[in-house]
Amino acid sequence: MQVTVFPSSPAAAPRCLRPRLSSTLLRPSPLPASIRYRPVPPACCSCGSAVTMADWAGTGTHAVSRREPEGERFVEVVVVRHGETSWNASRIVQGQMDPELNEIGRRQAVVVARRLSREARPAAVYSSDLKRAAETAEIIAKACGVSNLLLNEALRERHMGHLQGLKWDDAVNENPGVFKGFDIFEIKKDLDFDERNHELPGGGESLNQLSERCVSYLSKVAQDQSRLAYQIFMYYSLLFMENSEPEDVYPDVASTGERVIVVSHGAAIMELWRHTDPPNNSVRRKIPNTSLNIFRISSATGQWILEKCGDVAHLSQNDFLENAFGGDGASA
Repeated sequence: MQVTVFPSSPAAAPRCLRPRLSSTLLRPSPLPASIRYRPVPPACCSCGSAVTMADWAGTGTHAVSRREPEGERFVEVVVVRHGETSWNASRIVQGQMDPELNEIGRRQAVVVARRLSREARPAAVYSSDLKRAAETAEIIAKACGVSNLLLNEALRERHMGHLQGLKWDDAVNENPGVFKGFDIFEIKKDLDFDERNHELPGGGESLNQLSERCVSYLSKVAQDQSRLAYQIFMYYSLLFMENSEPEDVYPDVASTGERVIVVSHGAAIMELWRHTDPPNNSVRRKIPNTSLNIFRISSATGQWILEKCGDVAHLSQNDFLENAFGGDGASA
């Protein structure tokens, strides 16, 4: 399997079968400078330091029924939380630290990969470059027959500053001031406290910084994938015009634009939820390891629609994994 680490870009269109049609296929534009991320060194688990993005520009399945606007092209983005790590099970704050999957996490990844392999084949698999996400993504990509895995630090977990490497219970007692900036646990009594823009001490990110990098990156991925899907659709429409209607050539592309799989982290996924549902963005929901969260993103208007969140039906069918949610969304 080919693994590409930054710069990431959607998979290329298939080789033209007729030279005269090659001019109809345009390369997707590169990511704009505002959401490009420089290569960064891996986090250092032993010393507690990690890379920050701050200086860079209810349990169970929740189904959301929302209708897409007539005629608008949407890209389906299936966002998967990584499998379990020993830090998840021990309730240790991970943030941008880099522990690997534990044995349960690898089994979870295999189960969710098997489920995804039975659904529509994705055009690409994107992932955070942290080990727990990248390993989960590699297992999924292999099961789905996707040869090109794209890793990007824009999909990393929130940098948790001084909280990283601490157990949650210890962190609450030792760093109450730091915890004030992590709104999942915040009792909102201080009306003057701007939780969305509060950067966690120790080089940590604010929630708005986390949201900006994740939402911007996936919006651009959706835009490029939709453009590529349309180009491929038009190519085959021209190629088979004499024998088929366009809808018969590429019905999935014609109706939805494209489908991609993304592997990321708990706090990052929660920000994607909040982006789609601002009036209820303070609602806390659990994001189990390898849960599926399905979004549709319009390539034309940038609108996000949340279709499903926290779906772990694949794990409920495997009794040995039902209780393997040591960290839930808490330890990222």
